[in-house]
Amino acid sequence: MKLTDIQQPDDIRNLSYAECDRLAEDIRETIIRTVSKNGGHLSSNLGAVEITIALHRVFHTPEDKLVFDVGHQSYTHKLLTGRAARFNTLRCYGGLSGFPKCSESEHDCFETGHASTAISAALGLARARDLSGEKHHVVAIVGDGALTGGMCYEALNDCGNSKTRLIVILNDNQMSIARNVGALNNHFAQLRASAGWNVAKKRVKYTLAQIPLIGKPLATFFHSIKKSLKALFLDEGFFTTLGFKYLGPIDGHDIRAMEEILMRAKELDEPVVIHCCTKKGNGYRKAEKSPERFHGTPPFFIESGESQKRGHKLYGQTAADELIALAKKDSRIVAGTAAMPLGTDADRFQTKYPDRFFDVGIAEEHAVTLCAGLARGGMRPFFFVYSTFLQRAYDQVLHDVCMQNLPVVFLLDRAGLGNEDGQSHQGLFDIAYLRHIPNMTLLAPADSGELADMVRAALDLNAPCAIRYPKTATLPNASYPTRPFMLGRWRSLLPGVDAALLAVGSMVGAALNVATRMKEEGIELEVINASTIKPLDGLCLSRLAEAGRPVFTLEEHVMDGGFGSSVLEYAAAHGGKPFTQVIGVKNRFVPQGDHQSLLKETELDEESLYRRIRCALRPEEYTDE
Repeated sequence: MKLTDIQQPDDIRNLSYAECDRLAEDIRETIIRTVSKNGGHLSSNLGAVEITIALHRVFHTPEDKLVFDVGHQSYTHKLLTGRAARFNTLRCYGGLSGFPKCSESEHDCFETGHASTAISAALGLARARDLSGEKHHVVAIVGDGALTGGMCYEALNDCGNSKTRLIVILNDNQMSIARNVGALNNHFAQLRASAGWNVAKKRVKYTLAQIPLIGKPLATFFHSIKKSLKALFLDEGFFTTLGFKYLGPIDGHDIRAMEEILMRAKELDEPVVIHCCTKKGNGYRKAEKSPERFHGTPPFFIESGESQKRGHKLYGQTAADELIALAKKDSRIVAGTAAMPLGTDADRFQTKYPDRFFDVGIAEEHAVTLCAGLARGGMRPFFFVYSTFLQRAYDQVLHDVCMQNLPVVFLLDRAGLGNEDGQSHQGLFDIAYLRHIPNMTLLAPADSGELADMVRAALDLNAPCAIRYPKTATLPNASYPTRPFMLGRWRSLLPGVDAALLAVGSMVGAALNVATRMKEEGIELEVINASTIKPLDGLCLSRLAEAGRPVFTLEEHVMDGGFGSSVLEYAAAHGGKPFTQVIGVKNRFVPQGDHQSLLKETELDEESLYRRIRCALRPEEYTDE
C-alpha cells in the first residue's frame, strides 16, 4: 500500500510489518520532498515516523486522543489521517498547518505549538473522559527535550498522585531544538543504556526456561534479582516515584516492538510512561548529522542539504555580533537562551564566550529569573528569545526583573508577522504584554544599524529593556538615514505638511514607500521612525498636536494594547489632539504564511496602507475600483 492509498488510519491496521516498513519509507520521502520545498520541521518528524504508525495501528482516533507536545512532529499523523493529498500545501498560506489543527481534522484533538504542554492537556482530556463515564484512551507524545520545561513535572506529579489512566510516550532522541542540556538529560542517557540490559535479560530468560525442572524456578528467582539490580543501577524510579508505571526503553523505530508495548499499556488501569529511543532526522543522512540545523529549516536542496534561500541577513546575527564586540570590553556581559542558540543566532556569542553563555533548555520562566539573579549579582544579562516564547515567562519579567528594576535585556526575535509556523509563532503581542509593566523600556529598530545602536544603548540603560525585531534584517538605507539612535527620541525621516506617519520597526520602510507614492499625487506625509515604543517621545507628539495634522500609527502588532493604543492614551491625557488613526493587526489570531501574504491578509501591505491613508485624507476622491 502506498501513502496515496491511505484515507484514514483504519487503512493501515491490516498491513503486514513488511508493508509498514515500506509505508514508513514512503512517508519519509514525502516529508523530505515537501519540507525541501516549503520549509518546516524535518528532524523531529523523521524521528517519529514509526512511533506514529504504531500509535495509529493500536489506537483508534478520533475516539482515542493523541496529543503531540509542541506538535512539530505531527507530519506523519497528518499523512495518516486523510491529509496526504493536501500535504504539498504544508505551512503555505491557506494550506495545512505545520502543527495540529482541530479545524483541519477530527483526528486532531488539541492544538499545540509551544513545548511542555501536552501532558497537562492530555490529563485534562483523561479527566473529562472519566467524568463523562467514557472508556477511550488518551496518549501524550512528548520529546525528552520538552521535559526540560517545568509544566511537564507539574502535570506528571498531578497525574501520578491521582492515578488517572493516561499513557505518556517519551520520545527520547537526546534533542529538543538544540541538544538537550542538564541533569535530566544525563538521567535519560542512563536509561538509554539499559536497552542493552533488556536484550541480555531476554536471552537469559529464554535460556533458563529451556532447562528441565529447575528452569522456570531459576528464571523467577533471577527475575527478582534483576528487578533489584535494575532499580539500583538504572533508576527508573524517577517515574515510578511520581506514580507512573515505567515501560522501556524500547527502539522507537521498531514498529512491531512499539505495537507490543502499546498493547500492554492499553491494558493497564494506571498512568504509564513508555520510554522510546529514536534518532532525530532518521532516514535523511544530512539531518541525522545536523539535527539542530534541520529542526526548523527553510527550503533546501535535498542532494546537498544546502538552503535555497541565501544572502538573507538576520537581525539576530546583528544583535549577537554587537554583543560580542561589547563583551570584549565589558566582562559583565553574559547571554542566555532557552534551547534556541541557533534559531536566535545566540550561538555566535556562545562560540566566542562559552563560559559566559547559558542555555537552560525549554524553560523560559527559569531563564528569565536566572537572568534576574545574574543581574542582581552584578552581571549584565542579554536573553535571546522568540517574541512568542517570552509570553511563557510573563510573571517572571514583571515580578523578578521589572519589580526590582534589574538591567536585563530581552532580545525579542521573530517579532511581527511572517511566520510559516502559524498562530502560535506570530510575534504580535509583545508590545501589549510588555509596555504596561513599570520600569520596562521597549525599542524597535528600523534597520540593522539601528539595532546595533539599541544593543549599546540597552547596556548603558541600567534598567529592564526589550528590543523587538523580525527575523530578516532590513539594511540601512542611505536615502533615509535612521541613525543616530537616541533613546526616547523619534527621528523624522521625511518632511510633510498634510499628515504624519508614526511607524514602528518593520513598518518604517513601508511608510516611506507609501509617502513617496503619495507625494507624486500632491499629498505630503511626514514619516517618523518611532524607534522607542516606551517611553513615548512627548516632544514629538506635542509638536504634532500643535500642528493639528492627522496622525497615523503603523505597527506589525495587534492594535489592542499596542503602540497606537499608547499614542491614543497620550492624546487623551493631553487634550485629545491630534486626530489619530491606528493601523495594525485586528484582534485575531493570524494563520501561517509567508510575510507578504500575511501583510496582505492583515491589510498591512503597502497597497492596503496607501488606500487606507488616502481614503482617510481625501475621502471625496477615493473610489474602490
